[in-house]
Amino acid sequence: QVQLVESGGGLVQAGDSLRLSCTASGRSFARYAMGWFRQAPGKERAFVATIGTSGGSSYATTVKGRFTISRDNAKNTLYLQMNSLKPEDTAVYYCAAVWDHAGVFIQTFQYDYWGQGTQVTVSS
Repeated sequence: QVQLVESGGGLVQAGDSLRLSCTASGRSFARYAMGWFRQAPGKERAFVATIGTSGGSSYATTVKGRFTISRDNAKNTLYLQMNSLKPEDTAVYYCAAVWDHAGVFIQTFQYDYWGQGTQVTVSS
């Protein structure tokens, strides 16, 4: 089992950058595929990015080229570097984990563990 805690959210202006962190407790962080999702008010939780145990990553088209997902297994930490932020990026951002197996993990139901979320607000 793993527990996830996000941090790094805040209020920024359009065009600014933020880096979110997600710290995992428990063992074997390196054996989990990790993902970032976000949920805007009145909308469903949506995929942002995922990274596998080997470092391979995938992104939603809305963030590709602006966001970068990475992980530091020695620190049990997942990151999301967000550049060129837009007002439409405003949402609660969640990290998620699943014990790695074959597949690309871009759906919420594929993940077993979730953090509590961190708010990102981008003003225009």
